[in-house]
Amino acid sequence: MNFDEILSAVGGFGKYQKILYIWICLPQILLAFHMMVSIFTGSTPPHHCRESSSSVGGNQSNFLGTLSLNFSLSNSSCFSSDDLLESNRTERVPCRQGWVYSKETFQSTTVTEWDLVCNKAGLNSLSSSIYMFGLLVGSVLFGAMADRYGRRFILLLSIALQTGFGVAVAFAPNFSVYVILRFLVGTTVSGVIINAFVLGTEWTCTKRRMLAGIFTDYAFGLGYMLLAGIAYLIRDWRKLQLAISAPGFLLIFYIWVIPQSARWLLANDRMEEAIALLRRAALVNGRVLPAAVQVEKCQILDGGKRSYSALDLVRTPQMRKRTIILFYIWFVNVLVYYGLSLGVSKLGTNLYLTQFVFGLIEIPARSLVLLVLPFSRRLSQSGFLAVGGLACLLMLAVPADHPNVLTALAMVGKFGITASFAVVYVYTAEIFPTVLRQTGIGVSCMFARIGGVLAPIINMLHDHSLITPLVIFGISPLLGAVLGLALPETADRPLLDTVEDAENWDMRSPPNKDNPEMSEDTSQSANSKEQQELRRLASQA
Repeated sequence: MNFDEILSAVGGFGKYQKILYIWICLPQILLAFHMMVSIFTGSTPPHHCRESSSSVGGNQSNFLGTLSLNFSLSNSSCFSSDDLLESNRTERVPCRQGWVYSKETFQSTTVTEWDLVCNKAGLNSLSSSIYMFGLLVGSVLFGAMADRYGRRFILLLSIALQTGFGVAVAFAPNFSVYVILRFLVGTTVSGVIINAFVLGTEWTCTKRRMLAGIFTDYAFGLGYMLLAGIAYLIRDWRKLQLAISAPGFLLIFYIWVIPQSARWLLANDRMEEAIALLRRAALVNGRVLPAAVQVEKCQILDGGKRSYSALDLVRTPQMRKRTIILFYIWFVNVLVYYGLSLGVSKLGTNLYLTQFVFGLIEIPARSLVLLVLPFSRRLSQSGFLAVGGLACLLMLAVPADHPNVLTALAMVGKFGITASFAVVYVYTAEIFPTVLRQTGIGVSCMFARIGGVLAPIINMLHDHSLITPLVIFGISPLLGAVLGLALPETADRPLLDTVEDAENWDMRSPPNKDNPEMSEDTSQSANSKEQQELRRLASQA
């Protein structure tokens, strides 16, 4: 029996798996908090130079009074007006006594605390890029560690470290320490994302495994919306950071409720532990584990003692082609997703309301994925990428004095790229074989985070060229949509276990839409002789 057959016997999507999904979804809410909190904590409120007349008060009335001078907001934000008025000079003089910030929206942000404006404004975007770089490092580090030490241990470690570093950020004494701690939070976020997803996928049967990604994404969207409400109530950045991080301590009970991946245990020749977990799953699901499992080693690895590395992703021709395409699709998804999400303040609407709507729109996007994904992973991936790219390009044709139309198109683009993001998690897990699945997803996340690092930098170009970010966010997904058509269809097919399975994909029987179970049986017929030989050897043992 292969693992998919065993999983079907114990219940591929029973009570055991549903409970597991609940535990997996909870940290996803906190992930959304950490991913999007910089929209509020790093926001730049209206500001102007602190002049001699306002150095005593520095209050809101002084702020409004200064703007009544014959200076534009950009000039009064970075250049002093006193020196110009007193000496009648025409050159612009930088602020010498600091800045006064409006407190109409925020009580404090990292920008107001460390004066990240004018010639230091780039440091704000740099901090976001460094955080994304942390996600890149974490995807490689925790992906490789999970293949070696197991999904459960690395997931628990990531949650614990994320909570500790997240709380520490709220007490950062200076900007440098803040950036370092945010980087460390980013590494742990990747550890939670990839291990929670893979753990759910490997416990789910073929027909239902796409739910592992979609359901957890629902929780991320919920966290997206909740953050808007929490940030609306808490306007001080340190208190907000503490409020989104401290709940992680409540997840300490995960030590007792999160199981290891039975598929990973079998792949690492730890059969007794795997059987014990499968028996527990069968008991919770009201099933009985077949006695034959005790003597038949599941066909997970050919010579299960061989170790695999990231180089095996590109060592063989078919794996190499699919890996490169998937890497690019991951890169594009994160580039555009966070490019649109982190650029929400540039839409000119209420920041809290727009943030809430951007989170809300993820729910129908992922619901649509649930409807179309069973029919085709490949066409769904390419179609949603095309929608996201076209919406961004259409924004180029809308005049700047139509902000409502621009916002609507931005939401369409967010809808398309969110749906594409949901698809790529499922699609990637199905294309990479078990022996390389965690490593493949980890390296894919690494390329995705390169897109995340570049997204804040590309958004900075908006100040110099309004069209450049939209051109990049529009063309890159369209190219990904074309490349995605070269990937194989994985709908209703059993998960691949070895590199050889991936290379011989075209020799495996196509899925039977009317009877998926039959297609799974048929897909195994090519290896029937090998399985019969394994059974003969097992019975002799």
